[in-house]
Amino acid sequence: MAGNPAEGFDVEGVERWIAEHIPQLVPPLTWRRLAGGHSNLTYRLESANGEQAVIRRPPLGTLLPKAHDMSREWALISALRETGVPVPKALGFCDDLNVIGVHFYVMQFIEGRPLYTISDTVEWVPEGQQETLAHSFIDTLADLHSLDPDQLGLGMFGKKTDYIARQVRTWYRSWTASCEPARFDDPRAHQLQAYFLANIPEQGSARIVHGDFGLHNCLIGEQSSVVAVLDWEISTLGDPLADLAYALNPWPDPQEPVVIVKDAATRASGMPNRRALAARYAERTGRDLRNLHYYEGFNFWKSAAIMHGVYARYISGQKSAEGQDLDDWRTRIKDCLTAAVHAVDAHNAGF
Repeated sequence: MAGNPAEGFDVEGVERWIAEHIPQLVPPLTWRRLAGGHSNLTYRLESANGEQAVIRRPPLGTLLPKAHDMSREWALISALRETGVPVPKALGFCDDLNVIGVHFYVMQFIEGRPLYTISDTVEWVPEGQQETLAHSFIDTLADLHSLDPDQLGLGMFGKKTDYIARQVRTWYRSWTASCEPARFDDPRAHQLQAYFLANIPEQGSARIVHGDFGLHNCLIGEQSSVVAVLDWEISTLGDPLADLAYALNPWPDPQEPVVIVKDAATRASGMPNRRALAARYAERTGRDLRNLHYYEGFNFWKSAAIMHGVYARYISGQKSAEGQDLDDWRTRIKDCLTAAVHAVDAHNAGF
């Protein structure tokens, strides 16, 4: 690795640890940085004997408490490995801070490709396989939501109750805190917050919620199906229908008033629409989706709050705006609120 350091890792120390704890990986290792994975530092490792794996650690710098918790991801993929939900095999977890100063873990490398854009889908998914991809995607989420976290030893993985109320409070604080630095507010954000708190559906049994389930966090194999779900760092226990709506919102819908991410991988020609996937999820889980429009509206509103916070950092100079179209950021925030209002109207109309 001389002249080609792996950022955030003491390569020599890590390879000594791997030699002691993961015998199938034989140093010296070839390290290759992988894109994605949020801000966590993720590398593909290739062993001298041809074996491959992935190593993952938190980003550099000071972290918020509980942020980028490697032990949570490790616990999740370890528990899910034998359930049928496709995750990489957990190979080794290092909690010895003497190695690199933070926790890290090593997992199986799986061949596959995440999909971010329409062109990714067109390049990777053969014509006529779009429905296969979409069904594998929604079936994987349905299978995850069918698992009892208590039976997996994950009953203490997060708070089980009041998921939506806690989420609404968190993201409303984000919106209000961002208004001044963003120099931008929208009365619909406040009206929607009040509506969501006043109309929270009764939550059923808590399930594992991924929190960012999308084609960008799945590896799609050569058969156009999900071969691994990645990036579990914000997963917790909560309302599975909120997780479902988040996963469905980027998919096309004949009734949608706006398209927020026009180049999303889900927008490729031949993809099933949002309603068809929701119906398949309901059939597979037996779950009542009469309040799905509420959850869709909540997630569009939440997306607006997240983007509003990023926009505020651009406007205030806390984050470089070089190469950013700030007018487009404002438009997408407004579009998210428009979509949220549309979903709430549909929910009130009983559609």
